[in-house]
Amino acid sequence: MSKHHEIDEATGVSTTGHVWDGDLKELNKPLPRWWLYTMYACTVWAIGYWILYPAWPTVNGYTKGMLGYSQRETVMREVQDGRKAQESFRKELAATPMADVRKKPEVLRFANAIGAAAFGTNCAPCHGRGAQGFSGYPNLNDDDWIWGGTIDDIHKTISFGIRGEHADSRAGEMPKFGIDKLLEPAQINDTAEYVLSMSKKSNDAAAAGRGSKVYAENCAACHGEKGEGNKELGAPNLADAIWLYGSRKDDVIMSIATGRGGKMPAWSGRLDDVTVKALAVYVHNLGGGK
Repeated sequence: MSKHHEIDEATGVSTTGHVWDGDLKELNKPLPRWWLYTMYACTVWAIGYWILYPAWPTVNGYTKGMLGYSQRETVMREVQDGRKAQESFRKELAATPMADVRKKPEVLRFANAIGAAAFGTNCAPCHGRGAQGFSGYPNLNDDDWIWGGTIDDIHKTISFGIRGEHADSRAGEMPKFGIDKLLEPAQINDTAEYVLSMSKKSNDAAAAGRGSKVYAENCAACHGEKGEGNKELGAPNLADAIWLYGSRKDDVIMSIATGRGGKMPAWSGRLDDVTVKALAVYVHNLGGGK
């Protein structure tokens, strides 16, 4: 390797004196000054940021910075400012009876806005962003309500939940006819055929005929003689075309055998009263409320 500096004939640029493989010369072509100055400025800015703002993790937390800035405190302050701006509407919503919210357009708009935000954060993971529901999670857009679809019914369901720990939780329970050996597998099969026949989905008239007797003895007390359901007990309507856990025969058999027993948390206490009320208004306003 030679350290002789010279001017490269092809480019007119000075070489560094480094030569490889006999004739491969390294040009001495430094980075553009603007690039270097930009890098120096960024370095100075980064050092200043480290000093002024929270930046480096430590064993027990992080460096606070000379300015004492906290993004968390900023967000909390903005939330408080937002609440203050909404305060008059929140007070009016709190004071307005559920049945009268629709009579006040501004209060209704506010309730729907707050309810939509709360729904997206707290309810959408189970019911879907569009409240369309999934297997085991009711569709909130249709007009089929297990516990009632009036705005007061919806408010109670959201507030206290279903089969939860709250003292006022909805508490309807379906027997586990298969797990607890209350019915034989053949009886469960026949009952499933009869239930399917209510919505004209049965393919076995003989089994459905046998199942009608089992249904009358074990299911009619809650679901009604014609499968119309009972909202006081949370017993679904079995005669319509809306199925919470699916309309296949295997789905119906599973429901009869296990009782399902889906749960919903109580939002009273987790969310403030005004937000719970706004959620009820929003869900009721989706289109399926009674």
